[in-house]
Amino acid sequence: MKLIVGLGNPGKKYERTRHNAGFWWLERLAHTVKAMLHEQAKFHGWAAKLAAPTDIWLLLPTTYMNESGHAVAAVATFYKIEPQEILVAHDELDLPPGSVKLKFGGGVAGHNGLKDIADCLGSNEFWRLRIGIGHPRDSASNQEVVDYVLHMPRADDQSLIDSAITRSLEVWPLIAADDMEAAMLKLHTKEKKPE
Repeated sequence: MKLIVGLGNPGKKYERTRHNAGFWWLERLAHTVKAMLHEQAKFHGWAAKLAAPTDIWLLLPTTYMNESGHAVAAVATFYKIEPQEILVAHDELDLPPGSVKLKFGGGVAGHNGLKDIADCLGSNEFWRLRIGIGHPRDSASNQEVVDYVLHMPRADDQSLIDSAITRSLEVWPLIAADDMEAAMLKLHTKEKKPE
């Protein structure tokens, strides 16, 4: 991995909304590894460089979600980073709050941030850390998806999302070492409860 991206929308209005789960994850990662993000206009975002075991860039785009690809492509082009060397953390409607999955490639499932990244990179072949936020249909809500992702989660859902972020950060050393298979195995294996 050479570039780790957290997706969200900039500004106070959006910072606690479900769509910013990727931002929450990357901010927690930066805090965990003691990285200071600095605004970098040429990369359309806040960035930090980690130097162990190899150079890894952290990026929070300052573009809106549907233009995230501009920031990702700016860093990838400048540092000659291939799509398969990129991990994008994002909110995932198709997973319930408390779930988190790591996957490589595939479709974008209507996620505008992923769509723009795929368009700007010319490839869907990048890694995704999918942070479950649930879907309004799961709670028998008539709420539109756009409205749902741009609102704060209920307190119980927020707690589940926070727990999923904490769990996923435990596999960071494996991701940093580019051992994605081991990271997936550890993240996707449910711990057995004592009897």
